[in-house]
Amino acid sequence: MVVDDDEFVLESMCEALSPLRLGVVATALDGRAALRLIKASPRPPEVLICDVYMPNMDGLEFLDQLAQMQFKGGVIVVSGQNIDMLDIAHELARGSGLRVLGAFVKPVTQAQLCDAIGFTFNN
Repeated sequence: MVVDDDEFVLESMCEALSPLRLGVVATALDGRAALRLIKASPRPPEVLICDVYMPNMDGLEFLDQLAQMQFKGGVIVVSGQNIDMLDIAHELARGSGLRVLGAFVKPVTQAQLCDAIGFTFNN
């Protein structure tokens, strides 16, 4: 699942993930929408890519909600804004028991995603 308020980023992340044949990639424009999708899904996502800065429910609030739900999937935190806030989000997520796979400054490359999720992909 990719959670980001920028539709271009959602599209580019889905394109980067598509050749990996990981299955359906759900998307949400903010944390609240993502939580609704996760709660409605019979199976939670195995990997969740989350932006730090979003309207309605930002990445920090969303990560806190995931921790309260005891989300077992991997989490990748991304931001195109403030690298210090990215580090804070990364540490907060890890400290709250989430399985953090990585933290990246946008734009995130396919190689970074592959490394984070442990997928070997040869172009």
